[in-house]
Amino acid sequence: MAEAHAYSAGCMFPSLAHIAGKKITVMGLGLNGGGAAAARFFLKYGAYVTVTDIKSRDALAQTIDALDRDEAVDKSRLTYHLGGHSISDFASADCVIKNPGVKYEGNEYLAAAKAIETDMSVFLALSRAPIIAVTGSKGKSSTVSAIHYGLQAAGRMSFLGGNITVSPLSFLEKTDESTPVVLELSSWQLADLRGRKLLKPKIALITKIVPDHLNWYGTMDSYIADKRLIYADQDKNACAIFDADADDEKTPRPEQHSSWGDFFASESKATVFRYSTRELPQNTCGAWQHSGARGNFLGKARLSENGQTVTLLEKLAVTGAHMRANALNAALVMVLSGIPPAHVARILGQWQGIPHRLQYFHTWKNGATAFDFYNDSCATVPESTVAALQSFEKPVILIAGGTDKGLSQNALALSLSHERVRALYLLAGSATDKLIPLLEKEHVSFNGPYDSIASLLASLRERECRAQGHAENKHSTHDSAHGHAADESYSYDDAHERNAQEHTPHKCNAAVVFSPGATSFGMFANEFARGDQFMEAVKYIFSD
Repeated sequence: MAEAHAYSAGCMFPSLAHIAGKKITVMGLGLNGGGAAAARFFLKYGAYVTVTDIKSRDALAQTIDALDRDEAVDKSRLTYHLGGHSISDFASADCVIKNPGVKYEGNEYLAAAKAIETDMSVFLALSRAPIIAVTGSKGKSSTVSAIHYGLQAAGRMSFLGGNITVSPLSFLEKTDESTPVVLELSSWQLADLRGRKLLKPKIALITKIVPDHLNWYGTMDSYIADKRLIYADQDKNACAIFDADADDEKTPRPEQHSSWGDFFASESKATVFRYSTRELPQNTCGAWQHSGARGNFLGKARLSENGQTVTLLEKLAVTGAHMRANALNAALVMVLSGIPPAHVARILGQWQGIPHRLQYFHTWKNGATAFDFYNDSCATVPESTVAALQSFEKPVILIAGGTDKGLSQNALALSLSHERVRALYLLAGSATDKLIPLLEKEHVSFNGPYDSIASLLASLRERECRAQGHAENKHSTHDSAHGHAADESYSYDDAHERNAQEHTPHKCNAAVVFSPGATSFGMFANEFARGDQFMEAVKYIFSD
């Protein structure tokens, strides 16, 4: 395995005053705000900015129009070079602001740069805010959102940024030593910090680890090497939070350790806390899920060895075991930030989750049957879809599929053969192509694959209307001869009532869950655009 690239320690901008007059090349404007935020930031402080992107002006029109309309942006020092990169834009710049989705290794443009920074390295160099950093494979965005929500509800002026599509440069000037900043960090963003010694979070958290991005990394060890950077420069005065449960049996184990959580804990120099679905040993600090006397969910914690057990969570508004884990981790971060446990329980009990993560947004009534729709578009790995299915007791109509990330589909196929899935609809893509033979082997019927969300949803509506004996209306299209699904009527069992502490939008007969378990490339700009398009199409096609 080739050694990963390491950058020089520090940042070429030790203060804002060092930006004026510099020639900056922003590599990648994008549609999620990162490149635009960098361009705005450097223009504001007197730099000359060239934005280069392989996408065309038409493809980037939304971002470019927003910059053009922004009266605070000095367009006289802004140049666009779109539709491809030029070596000269990189070689002539004083500094290149790198897009984290671009590999350094083997990149001729980055090799020509005098200096390379990212929005994250610049922010960490210039801000004095205490950092709460979160990475992992599953649950990152939900966890950071819950932490940010909780801190603000507790009266702390906090900020949220990073991989959750908010550049920290957009709020740098508002931060100081008293404003905690919650950062969601992808493995790519962490890789861009290797060697810089800028990331020293007050609290670092690694959520559940499963194989991910192996089409990029090639090996699990390379993927994990970037995750480890989140705690690499912490000391004993900082806190690090790691999983205490066994890894999934499909996840490769580290040598000489039973799990990745144990491996992280063994090498971290910070004060270590663990999280678990079971009670932790008496000498282990951390939080765990607990069943109360009536079988109700509780979040418990021990904050010092042999210390008293405290209750961090009682009732939750979010659905599913994985969301309980995310909320519990957020609760542990909050109490380590000095918020009393009773306040934590009250605040996070009201947290409603975030868009695109098992997000309830619509109900459709079809005769005597009601369907609740959930958008889980940010489920980009098969294990996330499995977790989504386990969140429901009512029957599920699952919409899945998309582009392959080099991940095994076996766990999802096996889950679909056992979980309470009444119907399966698939979007076209390379991950779907891998999944279909496994479904056939497990004798799991499916509809599709479909080339668009609209055609898939129209087919779903037509089938459900026929199953209930109702005539179709104007929104339907004739069902194509897709897949292996039978045309039989569905006989929905009565759904069990959820535990009292969980929120169910409606007492309905079934949930329609869009949880792709794959990426969105090819059919959609990204998973957020995918989720937005799904919700828009549902509200139109299932409007009555």
